[in-house]
Amino acid sequence: MTDNEHDQAQEHRLIAQRRAKLNDLRSAGFAYPNTQRRTVLAEQLQATYAGHSDDALSGEAVEVRVGGRLMAKRVMGKVAFGKLQDRSGQIQIYLQRDSLPEGVYKGFKAWDLGDIAWVRGVLFRTSTGELTVNASEIELLSKSLRPLPEKFHGLTDQELRYRQRYVDLIVNPETRKLFRTRTRIVQYLRSYLDAMDFLEVETPMMHAIPGGALARPFATHHNALDRELYLRIAPELYLKRLVVGGFERVYEINRCFRNEGVSTQHNPEFTMLELYMAYADCDVLLDLVENLLRSLAVSATGATAVTYQGQTYDLGASFRRLTVEGAVAQFNADLDAERLRDADYLREVCKQHDIPVKSGYGPGKLLIEIFEKTCEQQLMEPTFITAYPAEVSPLARRRDGDPWITDRFEFFVHGRELANGFSELNDPEDQAERFREQASQKASGDAEAMFYDEDYITALEYGMPPTAGLGIGIDRLVMFLTDAPSIRDVLLFPHLRDSASSV
Repeated sequence: MTDNEHDQAQEHRLIAQRRAKLNDLRSAGFAYPNTQRRTVLAEQLQATYAGHSDDALSGEAVEVRVGGRLMAKRVMGKVAFGKLQDRSGQIQIYLQRDSLPEGVYKGFKAWDLGDIAWVRGVLFRTSTGELTVNASEIELLSKSLRPLPEKFHGLTDQELRYRQRYVDLIVNPETRKLFRTRTRIVQYLRSYLDAMDFLEVETPMMHAIPGGALARPFATHHNALDRELYLRIAPELYLKRLVVGGFERVYEINRCFRNEGVSTQHNPEFTMLELYMAYADCDVLLDLVENLLRSLAVSATGATAVTYQGQTYDLGASFRRLTVEGAVAQFNADLDAERLRDADYLREVCKQHDIPVKSGYGPGKLLIEIFEKTCEQQLMEPTFITAYPAEVSPLARRRDGDPWITDRFEFFVHGRELANGFSELNDPEDQAERFREQASQKASGDAEAMFYDEDYITALEYGMPPTAGLGIGIDRLVMFLTDAPSIRDVLLFPHLRDSASSV
């Protein structure tokens, strides 16, 4: 028998034993009751009575009702100790056989780690100074039929942690801490924007026409309407419709879906913050992003210096700024910086770097392919890359005096893009022409090219004020601020390949 087969057989035996205990509870009429209520959380007790001595507690006779999962248990003859874990932390419980009703102590001895229980009792401190509930009444609320992972090592199989996040959360406090931090990050973003008079809104997640980004969508069919719909790849075009309607500062923390690859940085569904700000431009957003990330780092980590994967990044210093062409020239010293808009030359460069290209790529697309292959991973320090080609920025405003580029930027740190922003294109005729160019590319086989959105053009024809728009990847931002190496670490339930069914 292999070690794996032995472990599986042992788990089967333990599950069978626990099911037998549950059957006994059912027979006695005590299975899964919902009659007890707790009055306090473990963390509240630890904080409230941190400075109280045992003598002080004895004088107060503080009675509490606690509930949680049994994470530790030690039986010593006529007395026993246990640890209950609730959402806030752990509290120790103490049981004496002779202080409990007949048979209750015997029942506790049969409880298993993972069982969920309720305890009523008076607080005291043990000889080692640990705050403890001296139980006068206990009840088993929920029987755990599956054993928890080994006590001292927890759930260490990384893929199993993703597949069984519920177990990961039970046994790994660092996982619970990470997701609480994620929630605080999102709450901070909301409070920051609310203070700037932004309005949080909700836009459709099912689109008749997918737009707002260059990406392959998920398609579905609506039976009642008998039409194809798409899960949104971005909320951008709906949010800008709201700007047209007079909501001059709007944002949405939204779930997006893109039918693309899975990696340590990509998940088919992900969370974005998108905001739109009328009477602003790309330069306003550059300052907003820098100030927002700096203050967010302090809120989430306590400092502007963030350590990620062994490297410390100082968000307190001014972020570096480079144009796309400047970055390509800087990181490719052998290139002719004067020919970075020459399609024939750029095709040769792509060939030298084994970058696959399609016949329909123009110089802007070719330049971005070179940038992504040779520059992105070298952008370790906080860096704004600006002046993206109009060819790859179909929703961004062209640069005055240089229509080949747009007033657009992306923010990078640790070689990863965290944000994308630009001065919005509000010229309906220019936008219609760009949509036609995208539609032509889609007809030529580019699955990520945009559709022509006639209603959005109609909205622009009513007039949209000068506007700046920004998107921030929440998942990657959380990765950076929590030192998580993979996007799967910051998603409660990441998408994974199929696996064999568990026991």
